[in-house]
Amino acid sequence: MERELVIVLDFGGQYNQLIARRVRECNVYCEVHPCTLSLEKIREMHPKGIIFTGGPNSVYGEDSPRCPKEMFEMGIPILGICYGSQLMAYMLGGSVKTAPVSEYGKTEVDVDTASPIFENVSEKTICWMSHTDYIESAPTDFKVTAHTPVCPVAGMENAGKKLYAVQFHPEVMHTQEGKQMLSNFVYNVCGCSGDWKMDSFVETTIRQIREKVGGGKVLCALSGGVDSSVAAVLLSKAVGKQLTCVFVDHGLLRKNEGDEVESVFGPEGQYDLNFVRVNAQERFYGKLAGVTDPEKKRKIIGEEFIRVFEEEAKKIGAVDFLVQGTIYPDVIESGLGKSAVIKSHHNVGGLPDCVDFKEIIEPLRLLFKDEVRRAGLELGIPDYLVYRQPFPGPGLGVRIVGEVTADKVRIVQDADAIYREELAKAGCDKGLGQYFAALTNMRSVGVMGDERTYDYAVALRAVITSDFMTAEAAEIPFEVLSKVMNRVINEVKGVNRVLYDLTSKPPGTIEFE
Repeated sequence: MERELVIVLDFGGQYNQLIARRVRECNVYCEVHPCTLSLEKIREMHPKGIIFTGGPNSVYGEDSPRCPKEMFEMGIPILGICYGSQLMAYMLGGSVKTAPVSEYGKTEVDVDTASPIFENVSEKTICWMSHTDYIESAPTDFKVTAHTPVCPVAGMENAGKKLYAVQFHPEVMHTQEGKQMLSNFVYNVCGCSGDWKMDSFVETTIRQIREKVGGGKVLCALSGGVDSSVAAVLLSKAVGKQLTCVFVDHGLLRKNEGDEVESVFGPEGQYDLNFVRVNAQERFYGKLAGVTDPEKKRKIIGEEFIRVFEEEAKKIGAVDFLVQGTIYPDVIESGLGKSAVIKSHHNVGGLPDCVDFKEIIEPLRLLFKDEVRRAGLELGIPDYLVYRQPFPGPGLGVRIVGEVTADKVRIVQDADAIYREELAKAGCDKGLGQYFAALTNMRSVGVMGDERTYDYAVALRAVITSDFMTAEAAEIPFEVLSKVMNRVINEVKGVNRVLYDLTSKPPGTIEFE
């Protein structure tokens, strides 16, 4: 039986992934697609509902993204958010203009609790606004269901045609009852039953992998991170000894991590896997020599990964499939939808044009990070592996600003190990989404032992996030940061300054590159 589907049509909004993530929290499967998705394709997908995202444009601009007007006549429930709400109003006869007063941030909104969207929501509720345009008047056949003192149409609906719109962002955590509103849409309006469960995903995926692979040989790209580890165990349960896991130590891992990965997945580990470790540090350093642009580094590392896999595949014999731990944010952030490329992931946007395998299998391609962890637990992977710190595919190559050298790798490995050790000692690591040390390309004057130094600055980063789509800098106690600073400067040769990164996502990314 096909699972229920809600489609998010992306009009360029920064929260497109977050909307999908929130819908999945309601146990309803959701995908992000560009707003140019054809009506024919939408019909083929049989969605239970459609959500329009926000976006940076004005709906009355000549080049602003649109959708076919026929979409509103398909009988499929639609929820417009921010730009999506203005687009619905504009195309159906309402008035959208520049607002006399823009609204940004937390705003008290009056809602009509008789609306299916606002069932079990407070009559006055705090929502996150971010708009300079507003709906001056709703289309004649729409009912206004929410407003603020300066926004006359903060929500509207045409219940007969199953069309709903809100000016604010229910998907962000700052909208206090946003999850209830989205749940109301998928259940009250779309009639979903909530069939997106992790146990059924694991069972279905294992069956599909067996059918696809048949008697073929499979090569798995194993980094030891959460994504590739879950992918490896998933494949091992599906095809057993047909699988060979290749771990490429590119010299850009955290301190001692190569040995740790081998101890878990190697011959002495707990999994029945064919395991090959390739020590390719010098090869990667050579390819990265003189390269400073982070996008170029990602592409180089991604291509070299594939070349190493191809070489290992030839040693093993004819290999039919390559497995990668690509997850859904990788796919979207690599620019495969409407949104601009944020960064190319080594296993998506950085993939070389010519790959010497019959096919690439990405069993986690549909999952967000927390869903990957739930899949890992469902597979019986120990908690300490499932909840391991996220680590980028290009490794320290994108945590070193500027050119990558063996000496810079040593600096950031040692600083990062100290940082992680001190956070764990202080109990500050609990609840953090991600934390690490990065090496800036800034050098400055210092004084150590009555002598002048001219060394690098290390940046410490720690963020709190539930979904890795948005993040806030963590408030690490000053005494802990001071201890880390003292240890890094005293113990790591080449560093004379330690900084703490306070940047949220957005506008920054979680990684430091």
